Parts: sequence; C-alpha cells; structure tokens
Amino acid sequence: MLSTIILGLLIPFAGTSAGSACAFFLKNDLKISVQRALTGFAAGVMVAASVWSLIVPAIDQSDALGRFAFLPAFIGFWLGILFLLLLDHIIPHLHRGIDQVEGPKSHLTRTAMMVLAVTIHNIPEGMAVGVVYAGLLSGSEKITAGAALALALGIAIQNFPEGVIISMPLYAEGKSKGKAFCLGVLSGAVEPVFGGLTILLAGLIVPAMPYLLSFAAGAMLYVVVEELIPEMSVGEHSNIGVLAFAAGFSLMMALDVALG
Repeated sequence: MLSTIILGLLIPFAGTSAGSACAFFLKNDLKISVQRALTGFAAGVMVAASVWSLIVPAIDQSDALGRFAFLPAFIGFWLGILFLLLLDHIIPHLHRGIDQVEGPKSHLTRTAMMVLAVTIHNIPEGMAVGVVYAGLLSGSEKITAGAALALALGIAIQNFPEGVIISMPLYAEGKSKGKAFCLGVLSGAVEPVFGGLTILLAGLIVPAMPYLLSFAAGAMLYVVVEELIPEMSVGEHSNIGVLAFAAGFSLMMALDVALG
C-alpha cells in the first residue's frame, strides 16, 4: 500500500517535470493559441476532478447526515476558496502575460514571482491527490484504488501543459534551458510535499475526510476561475480555449468513471 501511495503522489509531479523538459526540445515560446489550448485543457481537467473525484465522494461520505449530507462539502469547499484567496493576498506572484504583480510589494525577481504563481495553484492539486489516497488508506469504501489513480493521472496530464507553460516563457526570457527546466520542476515539487502532509493530517482526523476532499475542490476551482479561465479566454479566438476545456473535462470524467 505504501508503494502505491508514493507512486500516486509522484505521478502528478512527473507530469510537471515532463512538461518542463520541453525547454530542451522547443526553440521558441509557444504560440498564444497553443497556450490558450493548454490552459483550457488544464482547466477542464481540474473542474472535472473537483466534481467527480472530490465533491461527489465528500457528499457520499456524509450520507449519515441525511438531507444535510451536503454540509461538510459546503463548508470544506468555502474553506478551500478562502485559503487560496489568502495565499493570493500574502504571496507576491506574477501571472504569465500580465505585468501587474499580485500580492504584497516585493523585491523578488520577475522569474521568482512567475514560479510562485504556478506553485500557488499546484498546492491544491497536491492536496487533492493526497486526500484521495488518504481515503484509500483509511479503507473508505467510497474511494477505490482506481479512483485514486484516475485523479493522479488526470492531474499529471494537466500538469504537463503547466510545465510547458512555465518553462518555455522562462527560456524565451533568456534563462538557459537547464535553468528553465529546473524552475519548472521546482514549481511542481510542492505537489508531493502537500500531498504527503494532507495524508498525515487525514490520518490524524479521519472524520475530517469529507471536509478535506471538498477543501481541495474549492482550492482547485478558485485557481480555475481566478487564473486559468481568464488566461484561456483573453483576446480573439477564445473558442480554442473553450474546446480544449471541454476536451480536458471529458477526458477526466472518462478516466474517473472507467478507473473508479
């Protein structure tokens, strides 16, 4: 079981690393249309994962509450939203294609703040994988090994374009291929770390599982609405991002149903 959990935590990290490695193979930064497509795809995967892999199991695990079975998911969801809102306000970061720094004033370099922006939204993804594997470890009949693997694979698939999107602009700005790759990998390193911490927390407070599942969902959906959807929709021909969103959503939905 331990090896299964470790593998599950590392699968999403491998997706980010593989995407970051594109800095060694691509000569120029990605076209805007490609960036929109990759961002839309990642957003679609995250929305589907939030619903099928996190919120639905959270409600299912609260069946004993009857008509109030939604309450733990409701509370956890809002805590996740507020947690990401807090991170957005206390951590200086810079989104791709936007010159205005978010968060408090800082003397950090542009590169550091770009990496921090990706790191912030990798935190809930790591927590999402961690809490699902914690549910598997606790023996919850609502979470199967297939469902946990489906989430890990889905996050890894959407992490690949994220790795590309962070490493290629850094390379285009003058960073060496090796440094662009390392910074991209570094942004994804928080996923197995926060995944592991979430497993430890869930192990100490097993009744908190529905709250933790929906917390991760709320945090992920905050990232989607606050960052990914605006990025995929800006400018002309935003239908590219929308179609990619639909593709990511349907792929994650299929994975969850087929493997769960």
